[in-house]
Amino acid sequence: MTQLLGKSPSGLFATQTVTGHVIRGAVANALLFLAIGKQHLHPVASLLAGLLALVAMRGCPVCWTIGLLETIRQRYGAKGRLL
Repeated sequence: MTQLLGKSPSGLFATQTVTGHVIRGAVANALLFLAIGKQHLHPVASLLAGLLALVAMRGCPVCWTIGLLETIRQRYGAKGRLL
């Protein structure tokens, strides 16, 4: 499991596998959906879900996107070129 979701040694935001990175993004999106949907009924749980989403993304959504691009670049070897 740590190989799937583990942090890549060479990228700042990258994950070891593209699948693991997409799984982290899906979990973060589900937590954000829960946080926004339940903010009036359960504000404390909503804040906790929002914080867990930030942890799952390892930062903001832009950080997650940069990590996805780094992971793809490391996986498929697009050195020096834009995707």
